[in-house]
Amino acid sequence: MSPHSHDSQIGIVSRFALSLALCVGATAGAQQKQQFSSLSEALQATPVLVGRGEPQNVVWLDGGSRFSFINTDQRTGRSEIRAYDPATGRDTLLFSGAGLTIPGTTNPFLYEGFQWARDFKNIVFQANFKQIYRRSGTADFYIYSLASRSLVLAGKGARTAELSPDGTMLGEERNGDMYVVDLSAHQERRLTTDARAHVFNGHFDWVYEEEFGLPQAWSWSPDSKHIAYWQIDESKEPEIQITDYSGRHPEWDHIRIPQPGDTNPTARVGVADVKTGKTVWLDPHERGEFYIPRIYWTSRPDTLAMIVLNRQQNDMKLLFFDVTTGGSRPVMEETSKTWIDVYDFYAGVQDLMSFPEKSHEFFWVSDRDGYQHIYRYDYSGKLIQQVTHGPWSVTRIEGTDVGAQRIYFTSTNPTPLERQLWQIKFDGTDLKRITTTPGRHSINMSPNGRYFIDTWSSTTQPRQVELWSTTAGKLRTMESNAQTTQWLATHAHSATELFTFTTSDGVKIDASMIKPLGFDPTKKYPVMFAIYGGPGSQGVYNQFDGSGWKQWLAQNGYIVVDVNNRGTNNYGRDFMKVVYKQLGKYEAHDFAEAAKYLKTLPYVDGDHVAIMGTSYGGYSTLISMELYPDVFSIGMANSGVADWRLYDSIYTERYMSTLSDNTAGYEQSSVVVNAPKLRGHLLMIHSMMDDNVHPQNTMQLFTAFTNAGKDIEERIYPPGHHGAAYNAESARLINQVEFDFLSRFAGRTGVVEPAKP
Repeated sequence: MSPHSHDSQIGIVSRFALSLALCVGATAGAQQKQQFSSLSEALQATPVLVGRGEPQNVVWLDGGSRFSFINTDQRTGRSEIRAYDPATGRDTLLFSGAGLTIPGTTNPFLYEGFQWARDFKNIVFQANFKQIYRRSGTADFYIYSLASRSLVLAGKGARTAELSPDGTMLGEERNGDMYVVDLSAHQERRLTTDARAHVFNGHFDWVYEEEFGLPQAWSWSPDSKHIAYWQIDESKEPEIQITDYSGRHPEWDHIRIPQPGDTNPTARVGVADVKTGKTVWLDPHERGEFYIPRIYWTSRPDTLAMIVLNRQQNDMKLLFFDVTTGGSRPVMEETSKTWIDVYDFYAGVQDLMSFPEKSHEFFWVSDRDGYQHIYRYDYSGKLIQQVTHGPWSVTRIEGTDVGAQRIYFTSTNPTPLERQLWQIKFDGTDLKRITTTPGRHSINMSPNGRYFIDTWSSTTQPRQVELWSTTAGKLRTMESNAQTTQWLATHAHSATELFTFTTSDGVKIDASMIKPLGFDPTKKYPVMFAIYGGPGSQGVYNQFDGSGWKQWLAQNGYIVVDVNNRGTNNYGRDFMKVVYKQLGKYEAHDFAEAAKYLKTLPYVDGDHVAIMGTSYGGYSTLISMELYPDVFSIGMANSGVADWRLYDSIYTERYMSTLSDNTAGYEQSSVVVNAPKLRGHLLMIHSMMDDNVHPQNTMQLFTAFTNAGKDIEERIYPPGHHGAAYNAESARLINQVEFDFLSRFAGRTGVVEPAKP
């Protein structure tokens, strides 16, 4: 959205542009559509194909009656924050950076992010961000008062900062200790003083942050009287070293990351009284190694909920603590024969447990009946009821309306290829579907449940952003992505086609293909599997394809395929968790089964089937080529795990159990161990600065291939991180290297003419 006035109707520009695009499309319909002249041009088309999403940085205000968003003023190019009223369709300027300078200087004030005080009187800006791990980094934090229009530096070089719920204080973590700044008195109070080398308060070590998904290791109490925080001790974890080899004497980054069987970080939770500075430590009464992946403030301001997981992550306990005394009581426990998730990285769900305000009940999303469903508990730990039922999964609780006793959630009902929004009563009655358009819907719901922003697409419809009322229906289209429609009217594009096949062991699998431009069913085309396949993920949806890279492959004669293999989520517990203790086995099996099915089609060149992926997709590529050398003749693996004994402990042991419990599983899943089985053409890509899949993986695998007499190709990029690319040019070059490698063994045009009779 880019309104010009301070008070203007939203969406007029996008609707006008859509009409214009349709006219242009009709005019150009009889003309031949443009094709990409180069890979660079194809990659540059990706942002247009993906389209614009919801208004940027949406924060719901006034309980959900308005929301703020970041907008760029088209006249000045300056970033501004505006508020939008769904009821009237008007937006109002709240903050403009025009003329604002860094305090004490003449330099213009620039920021990377912001957060509102819960009373909406102040804004906390994050500036000068310097990344540390995937989700965290240090920054300077400034407080802007809307009343006085003043900007004050409140924290320099802090890892995280957040205003108290009452808006009177700023909490922050800096150099491993917790601080509170009194905004009216401009005084700072230090809450902790015991940080030291490898022991710190208020932020996580690498493996906790990466595998439990939180960048901030502390939380304000609802009444602003306490801060609960983690203390992490990483001192006994082993250390890795990485460098980009720049300069005459390279500098090494030292990061403590445990692998399976190594000593993990220890964690404990303390609750600090912000007035006295006294900390009460909360003892979960567990022995040995365990995790504390989540804490939650309940609707009782003196009660904190804590989730505790055993190291194998198949036993979860929920405890309630009195934060004034440290006293605790068990509330619930859940066990599994495989693993238990507390969040969903791939669905963007930070919490599978929720504690609604003004309620003494909580909700837990569990797969205990075979599918992910909502379970309702009271604060004593009594299971009141299972709220949802059926052969489909709840993927996310979007909101709760305690007054109306209603839950809003997205689910795989009616198909795992889509996400649709539903509502249901707390007691499991009155189930109703809200979104009805076929496609994948992503929901941003107001806290009061009155409104939601729906961002969706389908294989035939580019991304749409719509504003809805849960009672009055659709209010307006906020972003039609007319630029995508206009591009499609003048450029060639291959749409995604969904298909299903059944494996030789009787399992139905969903998959997708993008056919070459000018597809001729009398010709044969090579196939490129572009996959990921890791546990909990999903690759195939009824959604619009926005990948310029895939379109480039299709333009050059390749059929591009993806598969929802076993191990991926949203087809039920057994479909996903069959991979437990045997990663790689079923993933590779299902990719091979998909390839064998495709070979039965008259237009598929079964002698040229390639497979590629990054991260877990890199592992899937490697293990599939080794276990099915007769199926996959070409492979390109970027940043792939070579042996699960070399990956981090929390992720690996979740799916493979511990080393002592599953020695045979680790051996059988190892790409290094299976190296002699490779027969196809393989390209491996890695960065020396990859802290996720350490380059140790690729180096050990390269040695194993050499010892087995296997000649593979390898590209190393010293800078960069996970995924190897470190700037736009390196990303383009990596794709070019992959395409050139593919072309050498499958042909640039990729088309095999049928044999003449």
